[in-house]
Amino acid sequence: MQSNPNGGPMSEMTATHKEKLMTDLKLVIADAEELMKLTAGDVGEKASAIRMRMQARMEQAKVDLARLQENAVARAKDASKVADNYVHDNPWTAIGIAAGVGVVLGMLISRR
Repeated sequence: MQSNPNGGPMSEMTATHKEKLMTDLKLVIADAEELMKLTAGDVGEKASAIRMRMQARMEQAKVDLARLQENAVARAKDASKVADNYVHDNPWTAIGIAAGVGVVLGMLISRR
């Protein structure tokens, strides 16, 4: 995946895709766990081997998902710190940007 170091639309899309991936992965894990419970009564060497392999993969998926969530939280905190530092270092610029955004939003809202 490409990333935009300026935090533009590409990074927003990437964040959206990561959220969807985490949600989808949680659903897959839940479905797989339910399937394992339903087939727990199945006996046989192949069924047992498949259940063990699925269990190992689900555990790894849970670990990967937790790591992905931790990374997302860490990146959000880092972005927050950068924004906070920028506002503290450049208060008048931040006020000007906020005022500009407010004017544009006001104009858009007044058109309706």
